[in-house]
Amino acid sequence: MPPPYTAQLRVYEPLAAFPPAEQRRWRGYLDSGSVPGVEEALSVERSLSLPSVVGLRLPTGDQLEHAFVAQLDGVPVICPWSLRLRMADAAIAAVDGLAPVVAEALVPPTLMADAREAIETERAGPDHREHVLSATWAVPVRWFCLFTPAERLVVLEPGKRALRYRADMSDARRRGARTLSVLRRTLGEVGVVEAVEGLARWLEEFHPRSLVELDYGGLVHLLDDDTLIHDFSAEDVAEVLTALGNSDSEAAAKAYERVSTRWRDIHLAERAN
Repeated sequence: MPPPYTAQLRVYEPLAAFPPAEQRRWRGYLDSGSVPGVEEALSVERSLSLPSVVGLRLPTGDQLEHAFVAQLDGVPVICPWSLRLRMADAAIAAVDGLAPVVAEALVPPTLMADAREAIETERAGPDHREHVLSATWAVPVRWFCLFTPAERLVVLEPGKRALRYRADMSDARRRGARTLSVLRRTLGEVGVVEAVEGLARWLEEFHPRSLVELDYGGLVHLLDDDTLIHDFSAEDVAEVLTALGNSDSEAAAKAYERVSTRWRDIHLAERAN
């Protein structure tokens, strides 16, 4: 089976950002040598989550205590998976707006009860932060505003194909604030502005010496090498913002059409049989 067609926006924090007990736990994790590479993560997540879904229960136990790990200026930074909580969110989102009989068939009551309990308990702590945002079948266009084309990394090696962007937190916050300013001034209070504002608020929850990463994840399996090489989504979004800032609505519309069409076409694969 291919990995899930899911992209992720992640924040990696230094150990100092966590409470003392979590610092000790994550330091032991780093020293254990059991940290999966980014390329392995989606398949490892799937191997942990699928048996629980089939068993109609959310996963539990120490096996869930995994994190993505990166280096920032020679210092390890970590992004906890929070897999149980993310699965709970996915279960509830899957039935949003569905008739009760359909919802129960899709997410049985035992799994829904687990999901609600997980959300209530795991979000209750004052230090709780959600380090991973996920999107299926497409990358939300607003995520690209946090990055520049120079921060893109494309890997075409078989078995390790990837497309990622990485930015320092200070740069990502500055770009998010600029995007919000431009959109408010030119578009007013519309839905996209609210979405970017939520993204900017999310970044403010984390340590200033953090790393922000956009990973196409399993979506690379929907794209051939040439498409990956010529995917200039961050560049298109930057062009949209520059054109809006210069009151050039025609250029902004053309750039936005390029990036939105690219992801709309990919998203159509969800309906392919």
